[in-house]
Amino acid sequence: MQFYMAPMEGITGYIYRKAYHKCFGNMDRYFAPFIMSRRLNQKEIRDILPENNEGMELIPQILTNRAEDFLAIAKEIRQYGYDKVNLNLGCPSPTVTSRNRGSGFLALPKELDRFLEEIFESCPMTVSIKTRIGVEDEEEWPQLLEIFEKYPLEELIIHPRLKTDQYKKNTIHWEAFKKAEESSRHSLCYNGDIVCKEDYEKVVQRFPGTEKVMIGRGILKKPWLAEEIRNGDKKDSSRYKEELFGFHEELLKGYMDYMSGDRNTLYKMKELWAYLGTSFTNPERYMKKIRKSQHISEYRIWVGNLFREQDLIL
Repeated sequence: MQFYMAPMEGITGYIYRKAYHKCFGNMDRYFAPFIMSRRLNQKEIRDILPENNEGMELIPQILTNRAEDFLAIAKEIRQYGYDKVNLNLGCPSPTVTSRNRGSGFLALPKELDRFLEEIFESCPMTVSIKTRIGVEDEEEWPQLLEIFEKYPLEELIIHPRLKTDQYKKNTIHWEAFKKAEESSRHSLCYNGDIVCKEDYEKVVQRFPGTEKVMIGRGILKKPWLAEEIRNGDKKDSSRYKEELFGFHEELLKGYMDYMSGDRNTLYKMKELWAYLGTSFTNPERYMKKIRKSQHISEYRIWVGNLFREQDLIL
């Protein structure tokens, strides 16, 4: 099985990826958060610089509904040595979809078809797609899948939810992925609701031919998840907690080196704790203190207490 790290805007930038890769190193591919502007800004350039992504296969992602913009962004990305790029047709954020981007573009199948025709005529890079299965109705999926089948995709990453499903629990449309598995000529990757080992096992049981999975929130909550899956039934809470603490320290150092002042660093770390906190047995008291911390010294005390006094939920 191959494991992919999903792009999570504002979280899985290069500082996070570097720390993760150093401490866990079990992802086959990392996908960078999407790029929208025709001219990459300094933040976007830093995120994909090869020296900031050493030792990992990084796939930059583009979010647009204009072929000329896609091609312009791809041309810039290629200058940094990349030969693969991913198209985002999955983001359900209203600020994105209101402009017919991300999963909002799925509402315009004719325009999407013309867009893909244009980019595959001219793009010098191989292109993969990360997509949802439609906007409001699962019946939209056969037409979308038929469009995707027309083009030489490097791979098709399917999140079998509709745009309107957002990230609600129990909204996975299993039959949509099954249809793609049965009829698509493309190499497929499953994405969606893998937040624990049992979720992964359900996917594999339903689709035994699956060879690739993309994980987003599950990795943010349990960075050791891919390792736990690969180890089968071997569970070692103390070892995973030690690895997690090492990862936390590496990540904190990365943000402290990059950002000025405690406030900005703590903002990034607290954002991550919204996910990590759910993986400890009784985190409420500690999380309250972590969220209220104004200085890194205070923050470190409460994080240290949490790691010493609480166990991980495996």
